[in-house]
Amino acid sequence: MIQSVSADELLFFDSKQEALPLYMAFRGAVSERVPDIRIEVKKTQISFFTRYMFAAVSFTPVRKAKDRPDPFLTITFGLPYRKESARIDIATEPYPNRWTHHVMIGTEEEIDEELISWIQEAAGFADRK
Repeated sequence: MIQSVSADELLFFDSKQEALPLYMAFRGAVSERVPDIRIEVKKTQISFFTRYMFAAVSFTPVRKAKDRPDPFLTITFGLPYRKESARIDIATEPYPNRWTHHVMIGTEEEIDEELISWIQEAAGFADRK
């Protein structure tokens, strides 16, 4: 099981406290499905690692302002192929066979089996690097 929430994690949400419950729900769901994760907090994102980074949360605005939920979080994960889903806001291939996907969420209900299965798959992909 993952460690308790760090002061750095809480500080990341200092100016966007309303998004903290989204993060806590995501963090909890990931820690239940991906063993031995490590979390690193940077200025613009919180990254999730096993051996390598497999997911991140941020406030990256991947939709126009009028289309963003309030509050929101952007979940980012990598896979060896482009995942096709209407839920994925942006998918890019920065390197051959390395697709980065961005999913914006606005409710805890969006942290569902589908999203967490993508994160679990991304953790497996990252571990095979």
